[in-house]
Amino acid sequence: MKLTSLRLFNFRQFYGETPQISLAAGEPHKITVIHGNNGGGKTSLLNAFIWVLYGDGKFSAAFASPEQLVNKRAIAESKGQEPVECWVKVEFEHAEKRYRMRRQCQFNQTSHSLSKSKLEIQLIEPDGRSISPPGDPEDVIGRILPVSLHQYFFFDGERIEQIVRSDKKKEIAEATKTLLGLEVISRSIRHLGEARRSLEQELKSIGSPETQKLLQQKQKLETDIEAAQTEQERIESELKHFEEIKQATSQKLRELDAVKEIQQRRENLEGQQRATQDKLKQSKTNLQVAVSTKGYTVMLTEVTTKFRALSERLRQRGELPAGIKQQFVEDLLEQGRCICGAELLPGEQPHHHVQAYKEKAGLADVEETVIRMGAQVETIDKQVPQFWQEIDQEQANIHQLRNSLSQIQRELDEIHEKLKGNPIEDIRQIENKLKEYEDKIKELNQQLGANQQKIKNSESDARQLSEEIKKLELKEEKQALTQRRIAATEDAIERLKDVQNRIDKVFRVELEKRIQEIFGKIIVAPYRPKLTEKYELTLVEATTGPDSPVAASTGENQVLSLSFICAIIDRVREWSEDQSGLLMGPDSGTFPMVMDSPFGSLDEIYRRRVAQSLPTLANQLVILASKTQWRGEVEAEMRSHIGQEYVLVYNSPKLEESEGDQIELSGQSYPLVRLSPNEFEYTEILEVS
Repeated sequence: MKLTSLRLFNFRQFYGETPQISLAAGEPHKITVIHGNNGGGKTSLLNAFIWVLYGDGKFSAAFASPEQLVNKRAIAESKGQEPVECWVKVEFEHAEKRYRMRRQCQFNQTSHSLSKSKLEIQLIEPDGRSISPPGDPEDVIGRILPVSLHQYFFFDGERIEQIVRSDKKKEIAEATKTLLGLEVISRSIRHLGEARRSLEQELKSIGSPETQKLLQQKQKLETDIEAAQTEQERIESELKHFEEIKQATSQKLRELDAVKEIQQRRENLEGQQRATQDKLKQSKTNLQVAVSTKGYTVMLTEVTTKFRALSERLRQRGELPAGIKQQFVEDLLEQGRCICGAELLPGEQPHHHVQAYKEKAGLADVEETVIRMGAQVETIDKQVPQFWQEIDQEQANIHQLRNSLSQIQRELDEIHEKLKGNPIEDIRQIENKLKEYEDKIKELNQQLGANQQKIKNSESDARQLSEEIKKLELKEEKQALTQRRIAATEDAIERLKDVQNRIDKVFRVELEKRIQEIFGKIIVAPYRPKLTEKYELTLVEATTGPDSPVAASTGENQVLSLSFICAIIDRVREWSEDQSGLLMGPDSGTFPMVMDSPFGSLDEIYRRRVAQSLPTLANQLVILASKTQWRGEVEAEMRSHIGQEYVLVYNSPKLEESEGDQIELSGQSYPLVRLSPNEFEYTEILEVS
């Protein structure tokens, strides 16, 4: 997908129909820069892209009052009770076809409400004619760039770190699988599951009483699993809701000067608490691994002692080492002649003497076994003190981490008591609400864990019942045929799940590697991103031993999120080419990125490195930046890649002539803020020569 142009009409602060914004996309000039001050319309432009493509309710977090889409001046100047129209039009190319999308809505003067938006989409023929593509207009963009993926390509740079929040991991995992085309496999698994249930219902009607009983139990378990999975989704949704409310409530405390420092201290402690809990979890895992892989050495101490005593007795009897082999003595007796030449006749003295050596002779295989086992026993004996040392170390770590958690919890409790008893009523109320939300989050997490265990147990029981059903002797031909069909369906499901898991695992490993490469080129700290099976991104450092979680700064989280997005684009594009169309995800040849204020919270070093990296990673870039964000190192690194450049001119009625602002671009001066010629505020779009 390649964006080619954007035009607006009465959208937010853009009065009337704006000039067309042409968007650069070709190499090497693939960057479009749109300059604007705070309040000048950068966030409105970002959300114009999102709205025209995905409709109502999909705006970015910083987009205030989404119900006020129609320009206020246009509403004020409208005559009578006529509705006031607003629209956004975007053109783009995809799979060698040109599309024009136009979404509009109206403000009703009578009800003072906004109508539901309507979307029109057209295919532009090479001769300029326009035709309507078949199907629902909303589905067209859904097939090209699904709504679940839009956060990767249209985002607010100052809030980009939200992408790597732990409560977003499920959305990230599902969206990434959509990019890979794994949703096709998921649908196949669902359809096969429905077919299997239908076949089982058929078998239930013709099978033996025992078969019917087992199938009934299995179907009940599957119903329970589906209900538990639905409950799991509900709990996760509710948990996400309370996490967001808690975050908003904490923000209120941070904004109150009276308790600002106390709240910051609490948030630091909560960060330390999470990091310590992660370390404690890792230590417990290390302890379990040590016991399960090396604990047997302790149990073998008595056995190794007996082995040493046995081998010592063999040595004392002269059987070890085996100087004379038993087979050698037996050969002499069989031949009837000693090595000295004397005859060995049964019953005579010489035969008796040689026969006696047979009792003392050693067995070669016994000697070999004792030597081999002796080496193994030595190894086991050496592992015992190492095992206890490792166990002691992990136990000490666990003890120390638990003490740290107790200390942190005590400080958090003290802060809670202090805020709960604050003389300012607003602070007390906010703190009580915060505690209420924390308790609810804790309760939901417990429900989440219990429900997950319930699902695992039910799935295990269902698998066991499937095995029992397979073992039943099916005598009638129809029963046998149905059973074979069920077995084939289950086999297909398992194979598809295996394919899905393998693709997901390989892609995730490659994605993590690419994230680490991009992140490492930008961040100077010795941190390394880790991507879990649930696509949860964390930062770890390993300078003093095993990987240890770190509390990332806002800037580091922004770079981490940006690295994730760029790695997604890069890996999916490469993956799609390698698979030669095997997967059926969106066309991954070209991805646009529209970024509002991507450099806001970064220092000079990171700004420069991000500015160096973006042009090499993205196919098409639209950057919305303020004058300070574009300054110096960012402009120096990106100037040679710019294909189009615009300035948003904010006209303010509340401004003195001397309070305007300008920006210098390519030797020319362009206004950013100036006095409005009327009583309305509005934004104009100027193209940079």
